[in-house]
Amino acid sequence: MRVAFLLFPNVTQLDLTGPAQVLARLGGDAHVDLVWKTRDPVPTDAGFSILPTATLDEVPAADILCVPGGIGVNDVIADDEAMAWVRAIGGQAAWVTSVCTGSLILGGAGLLKGYRATSHWAWRDMLTLFGATPVAERVVVDRNRVTGGGVTAGIDFALTLTALIRGEEHARMVQLSLEYDPAPPFDAGSPERAGEALVGAFEARMAKLAPGRERAFRDAAAKRGF
Repeated sequence: MRVAFLLFPNVTQLDLTGPAQVLARLGGDAHVDLVWKTRDPVPTDAGFSILPTATLDEVPAADILCVPGGIGVNDVIADDEAMAWVRAIGGQAAWVTSVCTGSLILGGAGLLKGYRATSHWAWRDMLTLFGATPVAERVVVDRNRVTGGGVTAGIDFALTLTALIRGEEHARMVQLSLEYDPAPPFDAGSPERAGEALVGAFEARMAKLAPGRERAFRDAAAKRGF
């Protein structure tokens, strides 16, 4: 079972490394690849780089496609080579999946049209541009599309997918092995609980980090005829 993660510049590393840690424990013949154009180190939004294990050309097919999100999503959506690979792999994969704003890459590739899906709360409504139905849930399963919400939801997503593939007992064992027993120190993990002031501060920060993101999504949707 080949699991292919798209690794791209300015990816949110936890979007990728969280579910990769879980899916690496699928067992059997499962193999995880981190895929990009070259095998050179790929910078993440956390200030360190990750080494790809394979190039786009070296992975012509996969059983599971997983696309993480991050500041670099806009550049990926505008990258014809990367999007062609996502479209090709997703077109035949048994499971087409994403974490955070990675669902917008799937959407841009035409892989979420007519599907229910989720994303980071700040960008979830943008899924409608690509013919998807946004759902305010941490993990959304619609047929063979499995999407996770923002960043930390990637672990929940991967455990859900593990249960779908290997059964709940195996997923529970993986959860135990990772001691995944969340007890956050603050109740501020959603806009509903964080309050208007904190949400506003976050949105202002994102406007500086990813200027023009909404326009880029709209342009991508128009370019691909959605």
